[in-house]
Amino acid sequence: MYSFPPFFRLEPVGGVLALVGFLASGAVAQEAQEAQEVKVQSGRLAQKQFDAPASLKVLDGETIRHAGAQVNLSEALAQTPGVVALNRNNYAQDVQISIRGFGARSAFGLRGIRLITDGIPATTPDGQGQASTVSLTSAERIEVLTGPLAQLYGNSAGGVIQTFTREAGAQPEAQASSTVGSDGLRRNDVQLSGRSGNVGIVADYSTFDIAGYRNNSAAERKQFNAMVTAQLQEATRFKLIANVFDMPEAKDALGLTAAQLQADPRQAGTGAITNRTRKTVKQNQLGAVLEHRFGPDLEMQWRAYSGTRENTQFQASASWVGLSRDYSGLGGQVKGKLKDAARGPIDWVLGWDADQSTERRQGGAAVAGEKSGVLTRNELNQASNADAFGQLNWHWTDDQGGNPYTFTLGARRSQVQLQNTDDLGTGTGKAPLFQATTPVLGATWHASNTLNLYANWGQGFETPTLAEAAYSVQSGAIKSLFNTNILASRSQHSEVGLKWTPTAATRLDAALFHIATENEIVTQLSSSGKTAYKNAAQTQRDGAELALKNDWSLQWRTQLSMAWLRAVYASDFTSGSNTITSGKRMPGIPDQQLFASVQWADQGFASVKNPRPQGWSASADWIARSNFWADDLNSADARVAGLGQVNLRVRHRQGWGPVRAELWAGVDNLLDKRVVGSVIVNQAAKQYFEPSLPRNTLVGAVLTLPL
Repeated sequence: MYSFPPFFRLEPVGGVLALVGFLASGAVAQEAQEAQEVKVQSGRLAQKQFDAPASLKVLDGETIRHAGAQVNLSEALAQTPGVVALNRNNYAQDVQISIRGFGARSAFGLRGIRLITDGIPATTPDGQGQASTVSLTSAERIEVLTGPLAQLYGNSAGGVIQTFTREAGAQPEAQASSTVGSDGLRRNDVQLSGRSGNVGIVADYSTFDIAGYRNNSAAERKQFNAMVTAQLQEATRFKLIANVFDMPEAKDALGLTAAQLQADPRQAGTGAITNRTRKTVKQNQLGAVLEHRFGPDLEMQWRAYSGTRENTQFQASASWVGLSRDYSGLGGQVKGKLKDAARGPIDWVLGWDADQSTERRQGGAAVAGEKSGVLTRNELNQASNADAFGQLNWHWTDDQGGNPYTFTLGARRSQVQLQNTDDLGTGTGKAPLFQATTPVLGATWHASNTLNLYANWGQGFETPTLAEAAYSVQSGAIKSLFNTNILASRSQHSEVGLKWTPTAATRLDAALFHIATENEIVTQLSSSGKTAYKNAAQTQRDGAELALKNDWSLQWRTQLSMAWLRAVYASDFTSGSNTITSGKRMPGIPDQQLFASVQWADQGFASVKNPRPQGWSASADWIARSNFWADDLNSADARVAGLGQVNLRVRHRQGWGPVRAELWAGVDNLLDKRVVGSVIVNQAAKQYFEPSLPRNTLVGAVLTLPL
């Protein structure tokens, strides 16, 4: 069932895993660095990553900066087991990210997973999100939560990605960086940080532009991200986050058919040049978070945010679509500790979220990429949610005073409303109120100080997005009528896993999971750039994930992550005139993925004791995945071949007192493989394929100065 392509052999991987026993014997170099244990959001409660009863991956700032040009979220996520991060190399449609198969059907932006930046939701109440607005140049870390505990974040929480902006250090400083690369890539960034008394600020401004590998794929971006932190009182902390994203133009090269891909992967898709397909985006957002500690065992947090988004897109169907969105939200939580609870202390949290999004959606005909004629679409789309959640972790104490077990109990009550008012009088509708209570249960056995075993179970749900409810099918044709018949899909998640640190230099994480979903949202009919959706009866996802990291010495370390996922339709359904039979693979989801990395640093890697190592460092990464399909039928002309890609990085750091400089260079796709980067699932004209880049280079420089 799980067969890898020829380049993706299990024998070398088995050899690596066999080394775990050797590592556990203590034969690793005694000078290996101790791993820094961080606290992460395990559901809605923070705890040490090693003790969290969930699959959690933390990508620190060093990892983010070393992954690439810091333009696409997919750069760093490629090393996270369970995450499929496909770079379309199409800035008009954003990257394609799925977690354990959730989100794979998205033709643009994010679906089925939650994106949160500095505690502020970047996913709207209906489950839509945009990864491009995340400021990677100022990010301190990224946390990825998969499995049942993710369901505590509500609608469309097949997984949760949280990003955190770095906070100002004690020393004021300025940092300038520049990256240039193949196909005219240029990314420049200026960042200022400093503190005055109890107030700290980090302000980051970056620009990005690229001519593009394919015809009609040039893009330009400008982004500002700032965070102000203030310690108002000893127990009160305030955080203000401002983000401005401006993409004046991103040309859309569209997808290619299999024949077009074979003939010339650089060409634009059918109609792209004639109709000047492209997109412009402007987004402004302001958010605030207030934290107050009443005592050592009780604290609260409140958040509020508001933003606007303007979107205009010219399509290959000689039409245009415009969107003007206003969105906002409030939330709060109270958490504490019961130290004197029976059989051990209890950490608990209670909270609520209320979010809303209102967008004016317009459209009409276009001639040669310019608006023409009267409006053919003029609607007001609205989505809102009102949720309450709670979670407790009971640290069970045995008769000897130890804590061999932690039990987790949580639940979220969600209400999501979608509605549409059509000013042209044909598509007004209001979906039935989507309501769900999603419980979560978990247990962790702390077998020893170096081994944790856990199991958890939870329920989740996913509503259609406003874009997915925008069309209905009548008399076999797609109509611009708001679809009130789509149900929310319901899922049950089960997971068992282990976390093992046989030595201070070695970390092994592994998980097995099963997900059963009813009423999965699937394509009903796709035609002329429009897609209508409906529910399928059942789907099933079974998988395994493994991550292994080892520090061989102060100078050498390796990293390996693997994922197996069998995502299938578990019952028959019809899509257009086709019958999709039980057992067909869900599109956009490879069965296997692998990331392997060898890293070297002559002065050691960044750590608490050595936060800014100097000298030379280098890495070699191998990224591989098996074949997958771009349509529900698993058609021969929708098959995406597996890939194996090698990326290299080398960098040099030098310091002169407080002044620091860094030069780096990289080569992606070193072996110049011709592969598919991502797919447009169930594309009506079979233009499924978006080519990956051939061999390409990056060169960058970073200069940090004290102020």
